[in-house]
Amino acid sequence: MYNSVDELQAALNEQDYIAERGLSVAIYLALKTGKPLFLEGDAGVGKTEIAKVLSAALATDLIRLQCYEGLDVNTAVYEWNYAGQILHLRLMETERRHSPDTEGLAREAMEDELFSERFLLKRPLLQAIEQSRDGTAPVLLIDELDRSDEEFEAFLLELLSDFQVSIPELGTITATVPPVVVVTSNRTREIHDALKRRCLYYWIDYPHFHKELNIVERKAPDVPPMLARQITAFIQDMRAMELFKRPGIAETLDWTAALIALDQNELSLETVQDTLGVILKYQDDVEMLDPTTIQNMIDRANVEAQRA
Repeated sequence: MYNSVDELQAALNEQDYIAERGLSVAIYLALKTGKPLFLEGDAGVGKTEIAKVLSAALATDLIRLQCYEGLDVNTAVYEWNYAGQILHLRLMETERRHSPDTEGLAREAMEDELFSERFLLKRPLLQAIEQSRDGTAPVLLIDELDRSDEEFEAFLLELLSDFQVSIPELGTITATVPPVVVVTSNRTREIHDALKRRCLYYWIDYPHFHKELNIVERKAPDVPPMLARQITAFIQDMRAMELFKRPGIAETLDWTAALIALDQNELSLETVQDTLGVILKYQDDVEMLDPTTIQNMIDRANVEAQRA
């Protein structure tokens, strides 16, 4: 564990994650207090990456629960392997018919065998709690919570309070050391205040020019310096437009990789038109960038790149 915010920030930096001071403080406090870290922000700003980087920095496992509409306890916590149980039941019945003298014992042990850990399918939340019983705290990523239903959110509220799961057939499983929990939301709906109160909250915004340029240069060391500055300035300019979905850092890095693959050293009208689908994911947004608009954005990007 880290002894200061500066030490944590240096560890994140070693993993090529550039975190501003406020985010580093939030992560540090989450590690020190054992409280979940709740991260909100637009898609593609690096929320999920924090959990991955923390897992690598802490040298522990990353357990990820991807949320979606209809997610329930069976998918998130545990369920029984019904097919395996039925097969095992038939095998036990066959053995009992061939050994009548063990019939009483077989009946007595049948339920214990069927509802043992052998047939328990452990899902992410149970995996995180069970692994924490061994004294090692994994990083548990509950990704895009806003996509799940409010019923699951209510269940999660209880789990994050006690870090335990009750299985009627086996009893209660409680974490010895709470996992490092990172909850993310793209804010497609509001998360209930009761859950937020149990977490440390931080909003991750789009990066400013120099931070994004630093990210591009770290993640794509082969990119020509002038092109890196042009890409960053162009994306920053694009985010100021009234788009249905503004490009995130993920799209910036994808576009950088695409331009490197095309052996480009600087932006051109033709190249930008050919690769718009890497940055923008909606046709209405693509249509907003006509050739004149693109050329004007390239000109502004060139000015900004020369100034940087």
